Amino acid sequence: MQLPELKIGNLKPRFPIIQGGMSIRVSTASLAAAVARCGGIGVIGGTGVSLDDLRDQIRTARALSQNQGIIGVNIMYAAREFMQLVKTAINEHIDVIFTGAGFSREIFNWCKESQTPVVSIVSSSRAAVLAEKSGAAAVVAEGCEAGGHLGTDRSIKEILPEIKQAVKIPVIAAGGITDGYDMAEMVRLGADGVQIATRFLLSEECDVADEYKQVYLNARQEDVIIIKSPVGLPGRAIKNTFTDLIAAGDAPMSEECEACLRHCSGDYCIKDALLNARNGRVEEGVVFSGANVYKIKSILPVAQIFENILLEFSLA
Repeated sequence: MQLPELKIGNLKPRFPIIQGGMSIRVSTASLAAAVARCGGIGVIGGTGVSLDDLRDQIRTARALSQNQGIIGVNIMYAAREFMQLVKTAINEHIDVIFTGAGFSREIFNWCKESQTPVVSIVSSSRAAVLAEKSGAAAVVAEGCEAGGHLGTDRSIKEILPEIKQAVKIPVIAAGGITDGYDMAEMVRLGADGVQIATRFLLSEECDVADEYKQVYLNARQEDVIIIKSPVGLPGRAIKNTFTDLIAAGDAPMSEECEACLRHCSGDYCIKDALLNARNGRVEEGVVFSGANVYKIKSILPVAQIFENILLEFSLA
């Protein structure tokens, strides 16, 4: 099977592989740059960071990639500073912006003058059509197998053909994709490319704490659960002490709330929970993960991950 050619606006990556943007501070400059150098689209998680942090991450990714390849950011609409984060990324001449967890029409106007392509993350054909009409250069069709905040309880295998039929812009499949065989299945269903997050977290270039990666390596299929999030969407994470507290309604709020979300249920502080896990205090935080994390049992360089995916795709 031939690899599809993915085109997002004027951008054309060598391979139709996008590294999912993972916040908070999970997919940073080191990972995004490594993916860009390998010919994919490297994406910085742009939610839950300050404007200065985002600016520094983009500049560092450019330097590490030696201005090779494509660098993007993922900015969640639910973030209170959504507009400021988007405009910071534009001012830093980011190549592409991915956005989900809500929908903004304004972002297309903000990005029009700079000709920055916007990719909307959607979970239904209706949302995909709205994104296309609003000016999206492509959509990421994200199924319930994805890690983090979820927009649907339906499988990517169900929603991908529906979304592909509904729009003319490129459709990128996401959710539960861990290898080249999964990628081939998505291409057969009509995908113009794939977005992969969990596999890239288990890379040498992802700079989360070793304890975080060990949770992934130890995960069993039954350990991956759905949790409640203050964002107002369900989330997919790995079961631990903190998720037990969430289920019991006893998860702690932050002592100094930063009002980082447009709307927060106040059940617990999702920012603190994600940062705790990212920094190695895994039992005191939320470890977001895709549904198929249990299939991945190795930490590899990004270049080796790409080589494996492309070989598996050719064999599928």
